[in-house]
Amino acid sequence: MVKHLLMVTLLAISGCQFKTESLSQADVKNEIRHAKGLDIQTFDGYSVVTVSSPWPNSSKNYQYVLRKKDAQIPTSLVSLPTINVPVKSIVVTSTTHIPSLEMLGTWQTLVGFPHLDYISSDKVRAHIEAGKVRELGVNQNLNTELLVDMQPDVIIGYGIDNSNPTLENLKRNGLKVIINGDWNEKTPLGKAEWIKLFGALYGLEAKADSIFSKIESDYNQALAMAKKVTKRPTVLSGALYENRWTLPQGDSWAALLIRDAGGKYLWADTKGTGSLTLSYEQVLEKAQNADFWISPGYFRSMSEIEQNNPHYKKFKAFQAKNVFSFTNKTGKSGGVLYYELGQNRPDLVLKDVIKVLHPELLPNYQPFFFQRLP
Repeated sequence: MVKHLLMVTLLAISGCQFKTESLSQADVKNEIRHAKGLDIQTFDGYSVVTVSSPWPNSSKNYQYVLRKKDAQIPTSLVSLPTINVPVKSIVVTSTTHIPSLEMLGTWQTLVGFPHLDYISSDKVRAHIEAGKVRELGVNQNLNTELLVDMQPDVIIGYGIDNSNPTLENLKRNGLKVIINGDWNEKTPLGKAEWIKLFGALYGLEAKADSIFSKIESDYNQALAMAKKVTKRPTVLSGALYENRWTLPQGDSWAALLIRDAGGKYLWADTKGTGSLTLSYEQVLEKAQNADFWISPGYFRSMSEIEQNNPHYKKFKAFQAKNVFSFTNKTGKSGGVLYYELGQNRPDLVLKDVIKVLHPELLPNYQPFFFQRLP
């Protein structure tokens, strides 16, 4: 997930913070239940969106006014970036933004994206093939001139720090940018709840809430099922890259999903939401007898793993062929579907991992992302 986030242009937008306490609270609604970095307050004719901690260790908040037609905005808010809603055209910059558009039925408003081949959604790919979506470049090189010519109603970006020259070009040219911090959420449901930002942009708040509530309910039902297990199999993750083993830290969403699925992730006691980098020897010492190996990098078969490094054969999970990955499920243009949809559908990811670790709990369930490597 983070890999794909780093593949697109890093956007941030500065803004001042206002105190909602100074406004009438009579019409305020705040339905955010899990996301820690998103707040949406709804007033008569407009909403105020607050994005806080959009990247690790960020101390800045960003605020935006979403204004309906003919709505009067209080003078205390006129200095904030204002986006007229519902939006009719949108540019997003991460594949993780695509599922919200599809689930809300608004994918046809997408007019631009950096590196179109990464998109896996069948509906959006058809929209692309119809010539409706413009290629905006790759990595940190958005085509600003093209964006200025297109004049989308809003650009959904994100940042990993407060330094981004592309941002200044977009601001100077009067383009509207909202920073999305979904990837920095600490919990699976927190990440998925950012669909409500898109709901607010399209005037589809009730639909977004209904979609998320179903995801939340399904996740919690699966969680309750997994909590009843009496035996928690041990789990290894990650793989070697340039002679160092990279694997999730104990507070990452990957580690939390293993825990919620009734597994014992062997590095669950480490702190942080990013990645650990260890030597092969350190991993072998702790995980040689792990029951399962989940998400072994980009390998797509057992033979590919063995050919890459014969030392992988020393792991019990490899010997037992208990190696599971999401890399074999790709879109039409080769993008890995998990990187696009997984963050938005933690209910499916959780059930997949439960099916891997405790297949008896979901006897009729067909995994959506994770498959045993052939």
